Amino acid sequence: MMISLKSKLMGLGFMALSFSAFAQKAAPANWFNLDLTSDNVHGVSTEKAYKELLNGKKPKKTVLVAVIDSGVDYEHEDLKDVMWVNPKEIKGNGKDDDGNGYADDIYGWNFIGGKNGNIDNESLEMTRVYAELKAKTKRSKKEEAFYTKLKEEIEGKTAEAKGALSTITTIVKAIETLEAHFGNSNFKLEDLKKIADDASKEVQSAKEVYNSFGARSPELTAAEFKESLDGALSYYKSQVEYNLNPDFNPRPAIIGDDYANQNERLYGNSDCIGPDAEHGTHVAGIIGAVRNNSIGMDGVANSVRIMSVRAVPNGDERDKDVANAIRYAVDNGAEVINMSFGKSYSYNKKLVDAAVKYAEKKGVLLVHAAGNDSKHIDVEYNFPSKFYQSGSDPYKRGKKSAKNWIEVGALSWKTGADAPAVFSNFGKNTVDLFAPGVDINSTIPGSKYKPNSGTSMAAPVVAGVAALVKSYYPELSAAELKICLEKSVTPISSQVNKPGTKSKVDFKELSITGGVVNVYAALKLAEEMVAAKKK
Repeated sequence: MMISLKSKLMGLGFMALSFSAFAQKAAPANWFNLDLTSDNVHGVSTEKAYKELLNGKKPKKTVLVAVIDSGVDYEHEDLKDVMWVNPKEIKGNGKDDDGNGYADDIYGWNFIGGKNGNIDNESLEMTRVYAELKAKTKRSKKEEAFYTKLKEEIEGKTAEAKGALSTITTIVKAIETLEAHFGNSNFKLEDLKKIADDASKEVQSAKEVYNSFGARSPELTAAEFKESLDGALSYYKSQVEYNLNPDFNPRPAIIGDDYANQNERLYGNSDCIGPDAEHGTHVAGIIGAVRNNSIGMDGVANSVRIMSVRAVPNGDERDKDVANAIRYAVDNGAEVINMSFGKSYSYNKKLVDAAVKYAEKKGVLLVHAAGNDSKHIDVEYNFPSKFYQSGSDPYKRGKKSAKNWIEVGALSWKTGADAPAVFSNFGKNTVDLFAPGVDINSTIPGSKYKPNSGTSMAAPVVAGVAALVKSYYPELSAAELKICLEKSVTPISSQVNKPGTKSKVDFKELSITGGVVNVYAALKLAEEMVAAKKK
């Protein structure tokens, strides 16, 4: 079916851009730490808690939070003082001083690196599974059906990505043509009226393209409009060259592990920053960027250490790396683990399940982002998952689930029907609670700051709340901490837009608790829970 240039891109919704790229109104500063009653935003009442409940109180312990992600800039001005430093390891000597199997793991470990550098781009899990099935000389009937499904999905997404890439390239070329015509890049949509009728066909064609697409943001200059397309251009290029390319596999040359041995644990390198640490650094800042230091922004928790465990590339993470990252974090003292990643297919769910059970046994709380596809994940796949696999099929959800797992949806700073983030996944039986996840200003590499959006931002808000409560009430187990956060949510009783649509639903239909995490209420409930335990 033919589709016009404009509808092709508009239909894709500029998905690779920041979710707030075309926001009509800026979010209030520090909104995720503010209070609904006093500030009229769905923050988690962090500032209120410090002012009213924690004023004059000292935390009983420092809580170690592991960030399993793309890497963390441990030299960032707002993070360097809260980074975990392995006390038993001597930096830079190339030796495994503490005997844990990982040499020079000062700030954590990197499971997607090796002697030959680090993985940046990766394929998607469905692409890898497809490539494995494609290489088989004989496939069972079940495998053949799955192979056909994957083939159709990959081919469809590849065609979509190539179309979008072509469209964006056309827009960029049109902007460049008009820049040459005007002699600058400061013109806006309205300035196109100044182009004479006898201008060249190339200029007239560029004018038509810009009129079609520039109408979405007429207030932007050509330079700003062009810059806003950079993310989309990069996204679709990565889709075509790496994510959806079954012939792309950087792992053997870089990591050199025995991938067939899914129980292998001792591989990787000590580079916890990696080639692209923006995502992980942003997550880390939300959890624990130094508070009240008059620079940058304030994280949620004031008594934390951040451990960086690199396992998430630009593409889908691998189950082997995720399982090892969880075990590494647990074995090295993490009490809370933030996991702002996910995918629609799983290669070895049982391996991840075993690591989750290990964390549960050791009393470690796992906080996971629900995903950004506006999906109902009660019925659609989203991995990793708190539901343990039943039988041999990873796509058949078991009845048993982890008691140390919190699944987090994303909330906008807006109230009323627009409260849920338009992109957030949801599920009355799967998502536990919601947290701020739109226009969250936080740390990025190079001691810089930037607002980002996603359930990836909502999860660390919850991880920060959990760490803060744990630091003052260390008596609470991981299961009790989960109960505390879920029972103390701020409920949203109104009808809202179901993410990705304008259809109205009760907010309680989007998650188990029907509410937003609230650190003020959680601290008060923790006090009661600890007092009850002592009786």
